[in-house]
Amino acid sequence: MKAKILYVWSSLQSSFWFVPLQLILLSIIAATGFVYLDNVLDFQPSGIYRYFLIGSVDSARSILSTIAGAMIGVAGTVFSITLVALTLASSQFGPRLLQNFMHDRINQIVLGSYIATFTYCLLVLSSVKSTTEFLFLPRISVTFAMFLAIVNIFLLVIFIHHISVNIQADQVISKVNDILNSNFSKLFPMEKEEESPSISDEQISALIEKAKFKKVVAIKESGYLQTVSRRRLISLARDVNGFIELKKRAGNYLVDGQDVFEVYSEKEIDEDFEENIRNALILGRKRTSSQDAEFAIRQMVEVAARALSPGVNDPYTAITCIDMLTDSICYLTRIELPTGQWFDEEGKLRLITKMISFDGVVGVAFNQIRQYGQNSPAVMIRLMDAMVTIFTLAKKKRHKEIVLEHANMVLMAGKEHFGERNDF
Repeated sequence: MKAKILYVWSSLQSSFWFVPLQLILLSIIAATGFVYLDNVLDFQPSGIYRYFLIGSVDSARSILSTIAGAMIGVAGTVFSITLVALTLASSQFGPRLLQNFMHDRINQIVLGSYIATFTYCLLVLSSVKSTTEFLFLPRISVTFAMFLAIVNIFLLVIFIHHISVNIQADQVISKVNDILNSNFSKLFPMEKEEESPSISDEQISALIEKAKFKKVVAIKESGYLQTVSRRRLISLARDVNGFIELKKRAGNYLVDGQDVFEVYSEKEIDEDFEENIRNALILGRKRTSSQDAEFAIRQMVEVAARALSPGVNDPYTAITCIDMLTDSICYLTRIELPTGQWFDEEGKLRLITKMISFDGVVGVAFNQIRQYGQNSPAVMIRLMDAMVTIFTLAKKKRHKEIVLEHANMVLMAGKEHFGERNDF
């Protein structure tokens, strides 16, 4: 349940409409509050304030109408600029990077601010009354509307600067790298609170033979596996005094009817239990970075692959991607990747999950770049430099062997496709 709540909250925060909706609701509350304050205080400006604050109903209506019209017009302009930026991002960097622009908080705040100011002005305008029986002039409310208009002018300047900076290739790659490093730090922290226990394959085989019941559970929907609630699965495995093996990991695509779980238990498994373990998984139409460590890597590889396409031919963008990927993979050489074995408080094995490996990450990061860039000496030379850097920082023998294997592939590709021997 906690995993689903966090997933829903994360989806709301990253949606394009959530922040604007919040700002619109705040504008409604602010309009109601300031109108109430005007009704209670009956503020009368004096001194220098008389030159800046409104003095008649007609001026109040004129100011509110002007601000409301300007805000909705600029909101349309902001929306148009956002669409142009999304179109450029889709064509230049790939459609899968669109969600990074959609999740951008400044874009959401700027659009929401203009619509919220428009809503605020409409509500305050409706409260202005000038009849023979009743006269109401909300001076404080109109003054706050003028303040919001000035703030929105600054927001427009900030928004234009922000868009012009964020559509640059280096900035896009840097943001994707920040997401990748953040995911690595969250999923694979360098400092663990305690040493993770693990058992050998022979011990796991003995537990499987010892189990009284074995049940294969299939998924009943299709989609990308986005989130796995490990705590829920561990709790369910404890209830049947056994352990669960999850054959897929976050980022894999699951097909309706595909076998995903194997349950080994001392108690018989019923349909309710099967439904409960299915509910521990969250599937969606797209991959996300919440638990999928390779997702941001694939985004960066897509940028590099597009840069190396004949229609673009931009090796420097690809080189920047290689540098960022090198930084992230060097982090993996300094940590212990999880074994995929999860235990309860009593030290009993309750869950086995499929985890990423160092070999798999290096392959995902560099294989496609090597294949697309094999005709570009600059890209291949930087790939070899990346292998040297990772090899130098790697402390485990297995990691060094993997890097050497990829370095040999880069060398063989260079020998086969380079026309100039000195490029070696």
